[in-house]
Amino acid sequence: MMTGIAAHGGAFVPILVFGTVITVFLVSQIAKARAEQKRVMELRLLARRLGFDNFNPMRDEQFAVGWGFLNRLAQGSDRYAYNILRGSHREEQLFVFDFHFQTGSGKSRQEHNCTLLMIVCREVFPRLTIGPESLGVRITAALGLGDAIKFESAEFSRQFCVRSPDKKFAYDVCNPQMIDYLLKNPGLQMEIQGPALLLTFEPRLPAGKIEFNLQRLAQIRSFLPEYLFSQNA
Repeated sequence: MMTGIAAHGGAFVPILVFGTVITVFLVSQIAKARAEQKRVMELRLLARRLGFDNFNPMRDEQFAVGWGFLNRLAQGSDRYAYNILRGSHREEQLFVFDFHFQTGSGKSRQEHNCTLLMIVCREVFPRLTIGPESLGVRITAALGLGDAIKFESAEFSRQFCVRSPDKKFAYDVCNPQMIDYLLKNPGLQMEIQGPALLLTFEPRLPAGKIEFNLQRLAQIRSFLPEYLFSQNA
C-alpha cells in the first residue's frame, strides 16, 4: 500500500515541475505582451504630440530589407523593424523605429531589440561609424571599414572608435564641434551611410526618452559641415 502511494508520488513530482514551468512561462509572456501594448500606446501618443505623419506598430521585414545596406540593419538573422514612426525634420525624412535581430543558434541564440533614430538626407555619403570600442563597433572592421581612425584629441580617440573607408570624410564629420559634443555625450552610437544618419540604442529606448534623443540627433545633424552637402548636390 505504501509502495503504491510512493510510486504515485514519484510520478506526480515531474508533472508538478512541468506545470510550474509552464505557469511561469505563461505569466512571463503575458507580462511581455502587456509591456508591448503599453509601449505601443506610449509611442502612438508621442507620434501625435510630435506631429509624426504615420505610426505603424506591426513588424515590417521589407523596411529592414530596404535599409539593409546600413551596418546596424545588416546584423544577424530574423531582421525586422516595428513600431515605425515616420515624419520630417527641416524637409528631410525622419524615422524612429524599433529593430529586432537574432544572433547565434541553439542554446547560444540571443534576441536583440534596439531603437534607431534616423534622418534621411538628400545627399549620398560614404559609410562611417562612430561609437564606443565594443564588439558591435569592432565588427565593422570586417565590413571593409579598415582600422580605427585616430584624431588629435587623444581623449576622443580613447572614448570613441571611428571607422570609415574615407578618412577625409571622417575628419570632416568629426570636426571640433562634433568631437566636443560627442565627448559630452559618451556612449552614443552613430552611423552615416548613403543618405542616412542614424543613432542606435540597445536595449530599446523608453518612449519617454525618445524626444530628448531626437534633439540630440538634430544637434548632430547641425554639426555636419554645409560644404559636405554642396559637394554632393
